[in-house]
Amino acid sequence: MANLKEIRGRITSISSTMQITSAMKMVSAAKLKKATDAIVMLRPYSEKLQEIIENVSSTTDLEGVSTFTAEREVKKVLYIVVTSNKGLAGAFNSSVIKELNNVVGNSQHEVEILSVGKKVFDAVKRTRKIYDNQSAIFDGMSFQVVSNFMENVMKDYKEEKFDKVFVIYNKFINAATQEVKTEQVLPIAMSEREGNTNTDYLFEPNAAEILNVLIPKSIKTQVYKAILDSIASEHGARMTAMHKATDNAQALKNELVIFYNKARQAAITNEILEIVSGAEALKNS
Repeated sequence: MANLKEIRGRITSISSTMQITSAMKMVSAAKLKKATDAIVMLRPYSEKLQEIIENVSSTTDLEGVSTFTAEREVKKVLYIVVTSNKGLAGAFNSSVIKELNNVVGNSQHEVEILSVGKKVFDAVKRTRKIYDNQSAIFDGMSFQVVSNFMENVMKDYKEEKFDKVFVIYNKFINAATQEVKTEQVLPIAMSEREGNTNTDYLFEPNAAEILNVLIPKSIKTQVYKAILDSIASEHGARMTAMHKATDNAQALKNELVIFYNKARQAAITNEILEIVSGAEALKNS
């Protein structure tokens, strides 16, 4: 009977766990809708902004126009690494940290980390030099918050404290799929285009001033988009992980219920046999 009591306790414990994982799944599903709406709305803006910069730059020599476009000898690299503040999201955080270790492990340059998320900060604070920790931005996420800390990054880049800046994050594909990406933020990279641009532009006041306004905005938007991608990926990964956890708990509970019923049936049978044996013994005596 003590064994049956232990099994009942395990069944009760698993049932409680299922309630928690199921609730977490529903919460993540609700947050995922809001997060996907945000990233889906931002992506066209970010892509069009990059397209405008490329179109304007096609008629302008970028050398000398902006310090954010000039290549220089690489001595020090800053990595903006985006994870979450919470766990229970499958491989969401570990895949980004693994990518960071792979990239940094192969680097021949001095490296600093700007952590966005407690998980990456906790993972690297003892082994890497931390430039800044922006884990608190998720409490009031907005473009202005990202713009504020990116102003410091761009200022230090201008002062040549860094020669390259990258962002590592999870790109949202769908609720079940996230792709770890490493993108160059500074110096701003122009995509290779086939053919020449024949569009005739009229600039007011001039192309150089337009680029000096658009390029910083594009840099901030790129990092903001990466963080929004990561937030959507986090909710998708957690929803998927909690769905699997709930299914696994249900399967384990079913197995325990079957085992409990068999054990209970065996115990009852043994009790009946003992009663019958006792009655027979009394009868014979």
